[in-house]
Amino acid sequence: MSNPRDRNPRDPRRPGATGRSGSRPSKRPQREPRRPADGSRVRPGAAGAGRGSAARPARRAGERPRRRPAPPPPPPPLLRRTFRAGDPAKRIKIGGVIIVVIMMLFAGRLTQIQGIDADTYAEAAANLRLQTIDIPTLRGQITDVNGNPFALSVEVRTVFVDPEEVKEEERDQLVDELVTRFDLDEGEVAAKVDATPSRYQVVAHRVSPGDWQEMRDLGLSGVGAEVDYERVYPEETGAADLVGFVGSEGHGLEGLEGYLDETLSGEAGKRQVEVGSDGTQIPMAGGLVREPEPGQDVRLTLDRDLQWFAQRALAERVEELEAEGGSVIVTNTDHEILAMADYPSYSQNDISATGPEEWSNGAVAETFEPGSTNKVITLAAALEEGLTTPETVYTVPYSLQYYDRTFRNSTNNGTQRLTVNGIMAQSSNVGTIKIADEVGRGTLYNFMKDFGLGQPTGLALPGEEAGILTDPDDWWGTQLPSVSIGHGLSVNATQMALVYATVANGGVHVEPRLVAGTVDPEGEFTPAGEPEKTRVVSEETAEQLALMLEAVTGDGGTAPQARIDGYRVAGKTGTANRLDPETGAYNENDYTATFAGFAPADDPELIVQVVLHSPRGTIYGGEAAGPVFNDIMSFALKTMKVPPTGTEPPAIRLFEEEDDS
Repeated sequence: MSNPRDRNPRDPRRPGATGRSGSRPSKRPQREPRRPADGSRVRPGAAGAGRGSAARPARRAGERPRRRPAPPPPPPPLLRRTFRAGDPAKRIKIGGVIIVVIMMLFAGRLTQIQGIDADTYAEAAANLRLQTIDIPTLRGQITDVNGNPFALSVEVRTVFVDPEEVKEEERDQLVDELVTRFDLDEGEVAAKVDATPSRYQVVAHRVSPGDWQEMRDLGLSGVGAEVDYERVYPEETGAADLVGFVGSEGHGLEGLEGYLDETLSGEAGKRQVEVGSDGTQIPMAGGLVREPEPGQDVRLTLDRDLQWFAQRALAERVEELEAEGGSVIVTNTDHEILAMADYPSYSQNDISATGPEEWSNGAVAETFEPGSTNKVITLAAALEEGLTTPETVYTVPYSLQYYDRTFRNSTNNGTQRLTVNGIMAQSSNVGTIKIADEVGRGTLYNFMKDFGLGQPTGLALPGEEAGILTDPDDWWGTQLPSVSIGHGLSVNATQMALVYATVANGGVHVEPRLVAGTVDPEGEFTPAGEPEKTRVVSEETAEQLALMLEAVTGDGGTAPQARIDGYRVAGKTGTANRLDPETGAYNENDYTATFAGFAPADDPELIVQVVLHSPRGTIYGGEAAGPVFNDIMSFALKTMKVPPTGTEPPAIRLFEEEDDS
C-alpha cells in the first residue's frame, strides 16, 4: 500500500483534495463516478469531476453540442473589494460621503451668487430686460448756393400711451381726443389704450410740436410723446431727380440723399429701454447713453430759381413735342453745375406713386449718340494739331462713299466750297469727315478722352453711365467717319455740357463740381476742395472754335432759334438716330435732338446743354432743342446778372467766294 503523503496533491483520490492548491480540505465525501450501463469506465474529467461540476450525459450520435453561455466579466478589483454584496455598511458610508460633498458644492455656489456676487448677478439679470435703441438725430439740409433748401428735416412728435397709467375716468376722453386731433381710427386707438400687459403703445407719428403741445395741455394721464424728425422737400424746386429721397428708416435711398448720406445723417444717440413681458418698449428715466449728433448741411452749386425755371421749360417742351423725356444742364466756365433738370420727374413727398424709372437722373444715367454736337471735338483736334485753319477751304459734295457706306449731308446743296467755319456753321457731315481723315483715329480718340468722353464726369452721382468710346485699335473701316460726326459712340448730357464748358473756358477742362461745401451744426462753412484742371486745347484754338460756334446761330447757320437779343451766342445743334433696344439697330423714325452752347460768345459766362429724347414732329436739334436753350439761357443771364454784350460779332467767311468785308 502506498503512502498517502506520496500521492499527487491534486489527485482527487487524495483525502481532502479539492483540485485547488492551498484550499482547505473538503468536508463532503467523494463519490465514485457512476459507470455507464454497458460497464465501460469513465475517463477522468469526462464527467465534469471537480467542485461544483455535474456529470454530463453522453452526447448522442449526430447531436450538436450545446454551447455554454460565457460567464459575465468579473467586476473591477476596487468594486470587488468595496461593494461586495456582503458589505452594505461600507456602501452606505461611501454614498453618504458623496452626497455631503455635493451638498457642500451647492451651498458654496449659492453663497457666492446670493452673497459675494449678488450685485453682479442682479445687474446681469436686469440687463436681460434692457435694450439699447437709437435716438433719431437731425439730418442735415441740402441747400442751393444761397442757402435755399432743397431738402430739410423738421421736428415732429411720436405720440404714445402707457395703458397702465391711463385713469379709468379719463379713458373715454383720451380716446376721443386722440382720434379727433390726429385723425385716427377709433377702434385702433381704443385697443392700444386698453392693451394689457403693456406700457408703451404708439398711436401717432409725425405730429407737429404745436399739435402735441395742445394735446399735452389737456393734462390727460397715460399719454406722452417722443421727439422725431420728418424729411421735407419743398414743392416745385425741380430738383427731385438730382436730390433724391430718404427711406422710412431715415437714410438716403436715391440721388444726393443716398450719395451724401454719411455726411447728412450725423450720428444717432443711444437710449436704454426696458422690454416688457409682451415685448413692448418701456422708456426709462435716466436711460440716455449717448447724445445724438446732428448731420452737416450740404451746400450745392445749384441756383434754386434757375433750377426751377430749367425744369419747367424742359417739361413744357417735352410735353409739347410728345417726347419721351429730356435733360438740361447749366454750368459756368468753372464747371460748377448751376442747374441739372430731368423730365419726367416725380414728387419726393409721394414716392409711392412712382418707381425707379422716374427716380433715375437722366442727366447722367441716360446715354445717347451726340450727333453733330460732337463735331466741335473733331475740328478742335484739327486746329490744335495745325492740320487746318478756320479759313481753309474744302470741296464738300452732298455725299461721300467711305468703304461700303455712303455718308450724306442733312441738306442737298450740291457740291460746295466751304471754309472750316462754313463746315461748322452748316454742320456738314462730309466736310467734317474730310477733316477727320487728316486727324486720324488715334489723335481723334485722344482728344475725345481729354474732353471727358468715355469716362465718368467726376460728379460721382448715383446711376451715372460713362458712355461708350471704343479703343481706336478696334475701329473698323467706317468707324472714324462715324465717330467724327457723333455716331458710333455714346455720352450722357453732362459730358457734352462739359465739352462746351471747356471751349468756353479757354480750352481748360475743370473737374465739375456740384457740392460747394458743407456747413457744420455751429454754422461754419467748409468749402469743397479745389477741382483738378487740365488744358485740352490752346486758348487760341478755343477762341477760333467760339467764333465758329457763333456762326451756327448766325444767318447762315443751323440754329438761328438760339439767338438772344443783346447777347452774342455760340452753340451747336445735334440730331442722331436712336438705337432700338430690342433689335440693336438704328430706328429711322426715332431721334435725339440736342443743342449745346454758351454766352456771351466773346466773354463766356454760362453754358447750357439741352437734350430731347424721341421728339415727335420736330426732330432736328436747332428746331426742337434750340428754343429751350434760348429760354433757359435768357433766364440764366438775367438771374446771374450777366451784362449784355458790348461788341458786334465779326464777319465770318463761310464760303470760298465770300470776302472778309
